[in-house]
Amino acid sequence: MSDWPILSTITFLPLVGAAFILLARGDEETIARNARQVALWTSVVTFGLSLLLLAFFDVTTASFQYVEQVPWIEGFNIGYHLGVDGISVFFLVLTTFLIPICVLASWTSIQHRVREFMVAFLVMETLVIGVFSSLDFIMFYIFFEGMLIPMYLIIGIWGGARRVYSAFKFFLYTLVGSVLFLIAILYMYLETGTTDIPTIMAHNFAPEVQTWLWLALFASFAVKVPMWPFHTWLPDAHVEAPTAGSVILAGVLLKMGGYGFLRFSLPMLPEASDFFTPLIFSLSIIAIIYTSLVALMQQDMKKLIAYSSVAHMGIVTIGLFTFNQQGIEGGIIQMLSHGVVSAALFLCVGVVYDRMHTREISAYGGLVHRMPIYAVVFLVITLASVGLPGTSGFVGEMLVFVGAFQANTWVAMLALTGIILGAAYMLWLYRRVIFGELTKENLKNITDLNWREIAIFVPLVGLALFMGIYPKPFLMVLHVSVENLLSQIAIASDMGVGTALASATPETVLDLLK
Repeated sequence: MSDWPILSTITFLPLVGAAFILLARGDEETIARNARQVALWTSVVTFGLSLLLLAFFDVTTASFQYVEQVPWIEGFNIGYHLGVDGISVFFLVLTTFLIPICVLASWTSIQHRVREFMVAFLVMETLVIGVFSSLDFIMFYIFFEGMLIPMYLIIGIWGGARRVYSAFKFFLYTLVGSVLFLIAILYMYLETGTTDIPTIMAHNFAPEVQTWLWLALFASFAVKVPMWPFHTWLPDAHVEAPTAGSVILAGVLLKMGGYGFLRFSLPMLPEASDFFTPLIFSLSIIAIIYTSLVALMQQDMKKLIAYSSVAHMGIVTIGLFTFNQQGIEGGIIQMLSHGVVSAALFLCVGVVYDRMHTREISAYGGLVHRMPIYAVVFLVITLASVGLPGTSGFVGEMLVFVGAFQANTWVAMLALTGIILGAAYMLWLYRRVIFGELTKENLKNITDLNWREIAIFVPLVGLALFMGIYPKPFLMVLHVSVENLLSQIAIASDMGVGTALASATPETVLDLLK
């Protein structure tokens, strides 16, 4: 494993699959069939390699593993540098896990420009994996911004009636914030003389500089999360995107903002992070309460789930800025859980939309009489979304609230209202769609899940339950890396010493005291 460039293989294998699809020849039907099969097998092999990477991952060290580093643009000290730690490895695996599901979900629903659709997904997989494995700022920025292009095309070409408007809104919102991110990268490069992320992590920026750098990074990451009031692009993008586009958008792309806070804002700019924590808490609480209330008023299933994503990510940002072990680990687990659960929720909407071609809640009712398997799947995912004990949502939320109570009791109490409101809008949705009498004539011939759809939902439901019943494997991988993050914050700023010492191991305490 040490001699095999597994990270490069995982990162660029989807591009190889995309090239095969582009080189395919034949009539339109043959090309479409081959494109689906190549995309599926390429993404499955990529997922298998990511599981192999996770199987050999060393949970006892916080150092970056599977590191690949060679000079790239030597005159500017820019290198090709890849590596993963306990925080980034799960996001990489989550990406490779969801892409085959997206391909299967689009097997019959995408009928025009199938080759281009599959190429767009494989290219996006490479770019997203690159975000979570890059250890050079320039590489990170290229991957971070590059993924906008395939997502823009997926929404703009295969989306709904307002797809062009939603695609432009998504692209412009995310691009404007990223311009400031690029300026911050250039400043860090000029001050440190390198774009190497681990090297910049060890650099102490002056407090007044940290403030401006933090705001520049915040402008990009807050849009990606998205935090209130930068969230308005998300409902439009979700509603107009095809089902697979919504799955990858909610499952992976929304995690890039939280990952940016973890990888850059907290360890590199700890004093500024401390100073702006009240801002993060305030925006997060508003997001949790306001978007939950907005979700209660929705008549479109996709838009309801989109607003729920903003509320759930508000819980995540509270956890990340608690500056304690439980809160940060809870925020990461919540991101992973949301990636699985939100993907499954959008797939549940896609199942009935493919049959009835409407997402209006009022168009359904009594589906349990015709779709019992679907009703069970939807129920499990709904309960995971509201954080029922025994599901993945409970583990992340519980850890976040434990950490939040340590940081600020009022913040924790206000954030807890999101649990109540979340249960209200999700159970309201489930009751309206699944229960009641089957009175609508057009629903009386609707069919239950087929074998392809069951194959899609089984791993999602299984993972949501496994994370909730036995979260230890996930926490073991995260623990040392989160401890190391708190140690970096503590060393760089007096603010974090007490918090880090409170949750550190004896070995970490000795290192800090030294």
